[in-house]
Formats: sequence, C-alpha cells, structure tokens
Amino acid sequence: MTATARKAQPVSEATPLTEPVTKTATVVALPKPMRSTFRPQAILAAAARNIVPPLIVVLLILAVWEIACSHPGASLPAPSQIWTDSADLISSPFFNNGPQDIGLAWRVLISLERVAIGFGLAAFVGVILGAVVGQSVWAMRGLDPIFQVLRTVPPLAWLPLSLAAFRDSNPSAIFVIFITSIWPVIINTAVGVRNIPDDYRNIARVLRLNHLEFFFRIMIPAAAPYIFTGLRIGVGLSWLAIVAAEMLTGGVGIGFFIWDAWNSSRLSDIIVALVYIGVTGFILDKLVAFVGTIVTRSN
Repeated sequence: MTATARKAQPVSEATPLTEPVTKTATVVALPKPMRSTFRPQAILAAAARNIVPPLIVVLLILAVWEIACSHPGASLPAPSQIWTDSADLISSPFFNNGPQDIGLAWRVLISLERVAIGFGLAAFVGVILGAVVGQSVWAMRGLDPIFQVLRTVPPLAWLPLSLAAFRDSNPSAIFVIFITSIWPVIINTAVGVRNIPDDYRNIARVLRLNHLEFFFRIMIPAAAPYIFTGLRIGVGLSWLAIVAAEMLTGGVGIGFFIWDAWNSSRLSDIIVALVYIGVTGFILDKLVAFVGTIVTRSN
C-alpha cells in the first residue's frame, strides 16, 4: 500500500478529533432575599405556647381554691366570694371618688412614682460605685465588706432612721427603696467591670481614651449584661420595699391599701391587691429585661 493510500485511511476511534469542544454550563439559582412576611399561624402558635400552659395552671388553682374555701367557716374567701365582695376593684381599677377612695390602678401608679425615683437614684449611684469598686483593688477591699453587711439589712429596718432623718413619709419611703435596691446594682456592676477582657483595656490605651470615654465607650457596654442583671434584682427589691414601707408610712399607695383593708377585715380586697402587686412586679421585671436585651444586642 502506498503512502498516499495510507494517508487516506479512516481515523481510528482512539485518535482525538480536532473539532471544537462544547461545554455545558450549570445555572445556579441564587437564593431570594429574605422578606418579612406576616405569619399569623406562627404568632398564634407562639401565643399558645406561652399563654395556654399558665392559664391552665391558674384555672386549676382557682378550682382547687374554690372547692377548699367554699364551705362555711373557711378562713379565706373563695374566688367566687372575692368577685362578689371586690367586683368594683376588679372591674373598675381607675375609679376616683375622692382623695382616699380611688381604684387600685391609681394606687399602683402612685407607688410606681416612688419606685421610679428611688430605683432611678439607686441605678445611677449603683452603677458609678460598682464601676469604682470594680476598677480599683483598694476600693474593692475597703468597700465590698461594708456593702456585703449593709445589703443584708431588711428594708423595714431602715424606715425608722429615714423617718427620723427626713420627718416625712414620702422621702422616707423613697430612701427605703433606694437603700434596698442599690446593693445588687453595685455588686453586679463591680463583677462585670472586673470581668472586662484585658484586650479592651489595651485598646483603650492605644486609643488614648480618658477615664470618661473609657467609662461610656468600653466599661458600660462590656459590663452591660452584669449591670442589667443587677437592675432586674434591684427593681424587684424596690417593689417589695415600697409595699412594705407604705404599710407603715400611710398615704394612698398600694401598700397602705393592704394595711387599711386588714384593719377593716376586708380579706377579699387584700387578695385582689396582691394580684395587682404581683402583675406589676412581673411587668417591671420584663421591662428591665427587655431594655437590657436591646442594649446588649446593640453593643
């Protein structure tokens, strides 16, 4: 076979062809941007998880209470008797028939005004003192034992001294709130400041921050979880203190209402007032926790 014939032979399958190769491109679908959709089913499910269980427990407690106290001679009134005796306090919390005849909601607001002043002062002073104690070893050694001793004094033990000093019931009650709620704020703030990482302090030295800038830009944001833990404890103690103080100082607050109802043997009114106090304390705690969540997330 000649060379020309050999060149004309067909190309075998193993021989690569010199044709252009076509590649298939894969199309990847990008995820769609998240959109805020209103889903009522999820909201109803969350509400059912958070509301239905405690509601069932409350109904069971009321049922047991009704059965246990509905017989003649019971020492406590049954829920049905409480509704009969104190229907006006339950259905009309904002009635106002005179200076001493007002609804329980107004009495709670009057007590909350005192709590706002006393607890606000305690929060301001407590954060500053806690920062000083947490920053200085000498301040911690000198002040921490005193704080540990004073925080164990019951709230009502301060009332005679405050009445002797201020000679007025309103500032005396505010002082009792202040002196009762300041200790957890100081202690938790000091712990939070002591736990600030050294890297934060080094950054402050590099940036040459003065003491005021370090306090607001480094110390407070870093210690915020500890601070708001102390504030939650403090606001609960302040609400306890004002109710106890008003029982002895008088006025138109919720504490004095309970003491006056006891002197008048109105047990149903006392139980209704206790419900108001518990719900208000729960709302105060959740409010401080909500503010703390916003502050810590923003930092």
